Amino acid sequence: MSFPEHRPRRLRSTPAIRRLTAENRLSPAELVLPAFIREGLTEPVPISSMPGVVQHSSDTLKRAAVEAVELGVGGIMLFGIPAHRDATGSAGIDPDGVLNRAIADVRSEVGDSLVIMSDVCLDEFTDHGHCGVLAADGAVDNDATLELYAQMAVAQAEAGAHMLGPSGMMDGQVGVIRRALDAAGHQETSVLAYAAKYASAFYGPFREAVDSQLTGDRRTYQMDAANRREALREVQLDLAEGADLVMVKPAMSYLDIVADVAAMSPVPVAAYQISGEYAMIEAAAANGWIDRRRSIEESVLGIKRAGAQIILTYWATELATWLKECK
Repeated sequence: MSFPEHRPRRLRSTPAIRRLTAENRLSPAELVLPAFIREGLTEPVPISSMPGVVQHSSDTLKRAAVEAVELGVGGIMLFGIPAHRDATGSAGIDPDGVLNRAIADVRSEVGDSLVIMSDVCLDEFTDHGHCGVLAADGAVDNDATLELYAQMAVAQAEAGAHMLGPSGMMDGQVGVIRRALDAAGHQETSVLAYAAKYASAFYGPFREAVDSQLTGDRRTYQMDAANRREALREVQLDLAEGADLVMVKPAMSYLDIVADVAAMSPVPVAAYQISGEYAMIEAAAANGWIDRRRSIEESVLGIKRAGAQIILTYWATELATWLKECK
């Protein structure tokens, strides 16, 4: 039978019916707040391309973490911006470096009430802006970089991170980090692998957020936007190396990848709604072209619908506030 016996609109007729029959729902516990801390700040500094997002001082970062706990947000992902950079990103390994101090501060403030995640990558800490150390010919040296990632991961675990996010897309990074953590006695520290991270044009505002020194691009190590099957290979390799969770980044233009990974992954799948996605919605809303709240909710729900169980979004606390209002 078809129309008039079948009328799918019956299940859309009232807000209560739509709420009852919704196939996907968002929860604050599924959201992760990315946060930036800049060395030497006493007051937060707004990021012009990301309205509402700031480079935090130590005090405002701790307040943001407490707010996330109060709203039921699942986690916070920390990125550090050092005062001084060098060719090997040594400030990222220094136990007293800005990121490791921030991890310790947040852990001291909120304990285990929030999953404290940290970025294992050198790009914020190098004076050339690449995610690894450079060889003599200017290329990123994969294996030399892995040695530094291992040191960085152990330093972050010792600072108090619950979960580490290696984001540099170096071959073998998950395995090297897992072995280093285990050897240092951090068997309980989880690895959230940036398994399928694409070389995207939508990272632009993030570069401002971390004061990136990058010239050129990262296409020799981040994935090509044209490739789909390759993402599954990257995920499979990270799983074989011991990844506890896997992530797709960006989310918006890669929902097919999120769905593919969700269909095959035996571990939780995350997706990162990145800075450019945030900036586009904020800019369009500021111009009155779209409804801001509905666009935010729809964009994040789309990531959930594609199969992500964990969503990193700069709207995490604002969304959590709205979700609590709806209860």
